[in-house]
Amino acid sequence: MKYKNITFSIALIVLAINAQAQKDKIYHKGWIDFNKNGKMDVFEDASKPIDSRVKDLLSQMNLNEKTCQTATLYGYGRVLKDEMPTAEWKTQIWKDGIANIDEELNSLPYNKKAVTQYSFPFSKHANAINTVQKWFVEETRLGIPVDFTNEGIHGLCHDRATPFPAPINIGTTWNKDLVYRAGSTVGREAKALGYTNVYAPILDVARDQRWGRVVECYAEDPFLIAELGKQMTLGIQNQGVAATLKHYAVYSVPKGGRDGQARTDPHVAPRELHQMFLYPFRRVIQEAKPMGVMSSYNDWDGEPVTSSHYFLTELLRKQYGFTGYVVSDSEAVEFIASKHHVANDYKEGIKQAIDAGLNVRTHFTMPENFILPLRELVKEGKVTMKTLDERVADVLRVKFKLGLFDSPYVNDPAAADKKVHTTADEELAVQLNRESMVLLKNDKNILPLNVKQYKNILVTGPLAAETNYTTSRYGPSNNPIVSILDGIKAYASKSANVSYSKGCDVIDATWPESEIITTPLTSEEQAQINEAVAAANKADIVIAVVGETDNQVGESKSRTSLNLPGRQLLLLQALYATGKPVVMVMVNGRPLTINWENRYLPAILQAGFPGPSAGTVVAETLFGDNNPGGKLTMTYPKSIGQIELNFPFKPGSQAGQSKSDDPNGTGKTRVLGALYPFGYGLSYTTFEFANLKLSAQEIHPQGDINITVDVKNTGTRKGDQVVQLYLKDVVSSVTTYESVLRGFERVSLAPGETKTVKFTLKPSDLALLDKNMKWTVEPGKFEVMIGNSSEDIKLKKEFVVK
Repeated sequence: MKYKNITFSIALIVLAINAQAQKDKIYHKGWIDFNKNGKMDVFEDASKPIDSRVKDLLSQMNLNEKTCQTATLYGYGRVLKDEMPTAEWKTQIWKDGIANIDEELNSLPYNKKAVTQYSFPFSKHANAINTVQKWFVEETRLGIPVDFTNEGIHGLCHDRATPFPAPINIGTTWNKDLVYRAGSTVGREAKALGYTNVYAPILDVARDQRWGRVVECYAEDPFLIAELGKQMTLGIQNQGVAATLKHYAVYSVPKGGRDGQARTDPHVAPRELHQMFLYPFRRVIQEAKPMGVMSSYNDWDGEPVTSSHYFLTELLRKQYGFTGYVVSDSEAVEFIASKHHVANDYKEGIKQAIDAGLNVRTHFTMPENFILPLRELVKEGKVTMKTLDERVADVLRVKFKLGLFDSPYVNDPAAADKKVHTTADEELAVQLNRESMVLLKNDKNILPLNVKQYKNILVTGPLAAETNYTTSRYGPSNNPIVSILDGIKAYASKSANVSYSKGCDVIDATWPESEIITTPLTSEEQAQINEAVAAANKADIVIAVVGETDNQVGESKSRTSLNLPGRQLLLLQALYATGKPVVMVMVNGRPLTINWENRYLPAILQAGFPGPSAGTVVAETLFGDNNPGGKLTMTYPKSIGQIELNFPFKPGSQAGQSKSDDPNGTGKTRVLGALYPFGYGLSYTTFEFANLKLSAQEIHPQGDINITVDVKNTGTRKGDQVVQLYLKDVVSSVTTYESVLRGFERVSLAPGETKTVKFTLKPSDLALLDKNMKWTVEPGKFEVMIGNSSEDIKLKKEFVVK
C-alpha cells in the first residue's frame, strides 16, 4: 500500500511537471502562443497592425469568451475572495477570461477585508500580479490578458504609494508642469506594481459648493480642469498605462447638490452642457488620447448617461474621436432600471447600456450578474453579435495598445522596490502640498510668523491633531502622517513653548440638525472651550486649526450648510475675545462660508486637504519658509442662499441690486458678492503686471494671436504668482459668459525679478456654440484681460476678428 501511494504521488508530480512544461511551451522568442495552437496567429504577431490583431482574435472567440470581456472582477477583499489563483477558478465564470480586475491586492484604505500580504513590499505585489496574470494567460483557452485597473486621483490607490494632496488642492497649485509630473509618478508606480489602467483624472466641473465630491475635483472652471486634466492624463499614459477619465458626464451637479442615491436630475441646458460640463472631456480626449472613460450613473434631460447612445457613441466616439473602452461607474447599469425606471428590469437595462456603447460593466458583485444575462440577450437576438463584437473589440484594442499581448507581465518585479515612492517622489508630493496653500487673509502682514517673536504659541482646534483628511478611499494608504500640531511643534519648539488644547470637536452631537436648530453647549463642550481660552490667555499667539474632515466632505457627503460645522465658530469667537491674535488654518475640502472669520480674524490660511506631509507644509507656510502662491479654483459664497455662484457666469446672472443693476427698482434684500472670487489668493510678497502686448490688432477666424505680459516681484520675498488671462467676447450671436479663463501660468520670481509670460489664443479659445449648436469663431471685438483673480483685473487690451 505504501509503495502504491508513493507511485501515485510520483505520478502526480510527473503530471504537474509535464503540465507546466506544456504551459512553458507557449512562450517563444518575440511572441506568446496565447491560444496554445502551436503557431503564431495574427493576433500574436507584434508586427501586425492592431486592428488586424483585434479582428483575428475576435474571430476565434466564442460567446462565453466575448461576454467575459464586458465585465469587471473587483479584486481581493471587494468581490474576489482569493488572494492567489485556486483550483476553484477553473469553475468560475472567469475561466473564459475577464475584461479587467479592479483594485487587486492594493490593501484598500478603510476596508479591512482588502488588507493583504501581497501589497507590500512593492516587488511582492508585482510578483503577485504576474501570478494572477499568468493564470489567465496559461489557464484560459485563448489566454487573453487582464487589464489591471486601480484608482489614482491623488496618487495611486495602493499601500504606501506616493501620496499627493486631494484633487481640489492639486487644482489650487495652478501648476501644469507639477501636475504632469504627478501623473507621470502615478503611471510609473502603476506600471511597476503591475497595474495597467488608472482611473484618473476626475474631470467633473464642481459648480455646487454643497456637493460632497467637490474635494475630488480640480475646479469650477472647465478651462482650468481641461488644462490640468490633460497634463495628468499625458503624464499617466506616457508611462505606458491607460488613463480612464471620470465621471462622464454631467455628474457633478445633481439637483440641489444632493448626493448618495439622489445623484440625479442635473438642471443643465444644452448649450451649458457642451460649453461647461463636456468641455474638459472633449479637450482631454482630443488632445491627450486617453484609453478609458468611466460612464456616470446620473441622467441628463431624462436619459441615463450609461444607457445613452447620444453620450456614449454620438458624442464620445463620433464627435470626440474616443477609441478606448467605456467602463461603467459602479452600479450605473443597475440604476437604469432600479433608479431611473427607464427599463422594466435589470436585463433590459443591460441591453440598453450595451446598445448605447458601454463596453465594461463594473459593480461590487460577481461579474456573472452581468455576463449571464448578456449571453441570454445575445441568444435571444435582443443584442446582436455585431454589437457585442464592437464592444469587445474596443476592450481588446486597449489591451493591444497597452502591450499586454506582447509583454503581459511585469518585466522586472524586483525593480518595483526602487521605482515606487522614491525620495524624489516624496519631494514632489511635498512640493504639490506647498504650492496648494492659499493665503486668504493677512491683515498687517501678521504672517509669516517670526518664530523668535512668539515665546508661547497655542495650537488649538479640532483639526490640529486630526489626520484622516490626508488619505481617502481613492488614494494611497499607510504612509506616515504629520499632523499640523506635530508640524508646528517640530518647527517651533526649539524657539518657543508650543502648547495644545483641542477646544472642541469637529461636530456636535446633534449635527447637522444643529445647523438649523441651535442646541445649547453641553457642560463638556463649554469646559473644552474654557480650557482653550485659558491656554490662549497665556499665549502670545493662537493658531486655530478648524474645518472639515473626511467624514464631512467626500463621496455621498453633501451638505445643507457651508459654515464651519459643530462648535468651531463659537471656539473662534471665544479665542478672539481674549484679545490675542488668532491665526486660522482651515482644513477644508470645499468652499466654506467663513464670513465672521474673514471679518474679524487677522489671518486665514487655507490648507485644504493636503497629503500626509500636511503638518510640515503648514508649519513651513505659517513661519515663512514656504510663501503661499496657490489660488482658489472655486468661488467662495457668503451664503448658501447665493448658490449658484460661480465663475464663469452669464451677464447679469450674479448682479447686485443697485440702480445700474435693475432700472425697474432697487432693493436691499440679499447678501451680494463673493466672499472670495475664483482665482483669488494672496502672497507674502507683491507683484505688478506691465507691458501687455498683442501680436495683432486684427486676426482671421482661423488665426492665432500671441500675447505677452511682464510680471514683476515688487516685494522683498521670493514668491509665486499665477498670471491669469481672461477673455471677453464683447458682442455675440448668442449670450456668452461675462468672461472666460483662457490662459494661466504659475511663475516663480525673486525680489525685483521680472519675467515675460507668453500666451497663444487659438481659434478654439474664441469659439462659441452658435444658434445652430455649431462651434464657431464669430467676427467681432474681443477683450484680453490680465489679473490676479477673475475680479482683480490689472491690464486690458482689445483685438478684432475680421
